Amino acid sequence: MISRLFGRRTSADQKNPFSGLSVPPGAGLLTCRVLSPVREPVMQAEFTVTDAEGRKVVSGETDPFGGVTAMVPVGEYRLAISADSYSPYRASASITQDVQLASLGDITLQDAPPQPQPTPGDWEIEPAHSRVGFVARHIGLARVYGRFDNFAGAIRIGESMEDSAMHVVIDAASIDTNVRMRDDHLRSGDFLDVENYPTMEFYSDRFQHRGGDNWLITGALTLHGVTRTVTLDAVYGGVRVGMENETRAAVRATAELHREDYTINWQTMLARGIAAVGSSIKVELEIQIVPKGTELQFK
Repeated sequence: MISRLFGRRTSADQKNPFSGLSVPPGAGLLTCRVLSPVREPVMQAEFTVTDAEGRKVVSGETDPFGGVTAMVPVGEYRLAISADSYSPYRASASITQDVQLASLGDITLQDAPPQPQPTPGDWEIEPAHSRVGFVARHIGLARVYGRFDNFAGAIRIGESMEDSAMHVVIDAASIDTNVRMRDDHLRSGDFLDVENYPTMEFYSDRFQHRGGDNWLITGALTLHGVTRTVTLDAVYGGVRVGMENETRAAVRATAELHREDYTINWQTMLARGIAAVGSSIKVELEIQIVPKGTELQFK
């Protein structure tokens, strides 16, 4: 298992960030920090540690600082790291009775070769294989997971991806958090006010390449009658041929919204005893697009 067992530190320990870790006899720590080519931490990169026989010993994801800390028995190991848009990384490490800390230092991932871009022209979102979801806090404690079931979108792919544009419309009343009472409340005037603002819309014509298959898509989001600039952190998944021999392209994207930016006052709602979801909301998109006019029978 991954362990971060911190003991009491003294002032002499400050130069060694791992000196306070309690490591039992016969074990040691394998550590590193995973960075992008521009020296930014790569969070949620997947890592796997295998032994000399190729058996998995431990696996997990890097922390928000790109860090990996794995406690393993004495032995020889292989570390494999993978992350979207980056080439896989592999390294060897040894834990001995005399060397209980195997630090690989800073590991800089390299951009993977970019995937082929979609053919220029008009594309549209294929709802059956797409998802518009969100994650929020409930009264600052548990997470609330939800989605919007009805949405549509068009994307015009330019000769260069930087010249592309997109327009997405979401039916606000189609919100679904798997709790009917909460969903009815979210549709009310306290939150989305779907009677007066039935749709949410996002429009963008700013596609910025960040290396590999990573993109920033910046545009205007209109929600609750207010328009604000929002940037999607997107990962392009490439072009594939579907089960009906249709061409598909995929993208995953995330963004963080703040309710107060859209005149939904969190403090006022708390004062009235209303706390359906928290102030910050993480939007998570899984989108597949097909050329406009594609007729699909398979679901």
